[in-house]
Amino acid sequence: MQERTSLEDSLSGIGKVEQQLEDDIGMIELGEAEGDAGVVAEAEAALKTLKKEVARRELEALLSGEADGFDSYLEVHAGAGGTESQDWAQMLLRMYTRWAETHGFKVEFLEESEGEEAGIKSATIQVSGHNAYGWLKTEAGVHRLVRISPFDSNARRHTSFSSVQVFPVIDDSIKIDIKESDVRVDTMRSGGAGGQHVNKTESAVRLTHIPTGVAVVCQAGRSQHKNKAQAWDMLRARLYQMELKRREEKAAADQAAKTDIGWGHQIRSYVLQPYQMVKDLRTGVQTSDTSGVLNGELDDFMAATLAQRAFGTTGADIEDVD
Repeated sequence: MQERTSLEDSLSGIGKVEQQLEDDIGMIELGEAEGDAGVVAEAEAALKTLKKEVARRELEALLSGEADGFDSYLEVHAGAGGTESQDWAQMLLRMYTRWAETHGFKVEFLEESEGEEAGIKSATIQVSGHNAYGWLKTEAGVHRLVRISPFDSNARRHTSFSSVQVFPVIDDSIKIDIKESDVRVDTMRSGGAGGQHVNKTESAVRLTHIPTGVAVVCQAGRSQHKNKAQAWDMLRARLYQMELKRREEKAAADQAAKTDIGWGHQIRSYVLQPYQMVKDLRTGVQTSDTSGVLNGELDDFMAATLAQRAFGTTGADIEDVD
């Protein structure tokens, strides 16, 4: 039913675009025939808006991967650098939360490990909505921040790193078999907010898949049983994403864009001092609106990465691709 609804929405959208195009052209012809420059200008403005809508739908058509339509887990991990990197990790978490909320996605916090002085060591959220994974998968990698550290009494410039990992939330139609003997189960007290019960009981659960070393943590609920069930879902999703990645790397021509996350594989730099610029190192897309980006304005970067993977071009050139 979800697939049918998605296809119906796509076909309906195409029909609306065709009808709008005919209407706008008709208005221009009518305005020219009657010598009404105002009507012509209004219809031309509508055509420009329609062009943006077509470009957006063209990009959405790129989200045709096996898991693109799924909900998504997103993890943020602070890198080396102590408080500065942990604060940067929290800034990234806020950035993705704002992006998701702006697009009407539901955000649920599953795990959060607070930093010693500020920020977070790590956090996991679930972003629910159509094509959530398809969009967010473009954000996996290492993010670099350059700024004057608010934690440095000498006001020196610091460079910090945090990594983002993204994997799809899989449903019951996808079977992932995991031997229980291959998984180590650890329980612990939750490290984030949640009240006395969450913090004083061992309700948080960590699962470690011994053959691959993949580990997931869930502390969202008060119940250890509920957290354990959620952690198993997350582990299945991680292993499924690893298999998708293996297939993609085998088939894709742009191998470099899909390498494992590592400190040598920065995907984007955020420079706040001595100048302001955010630049994606994969596509070359950049902007001086650092405040907007950190408030969740990521669509241009995501679009460029999707277009590059599909066509070897950037989001700015998507309109020129047949």
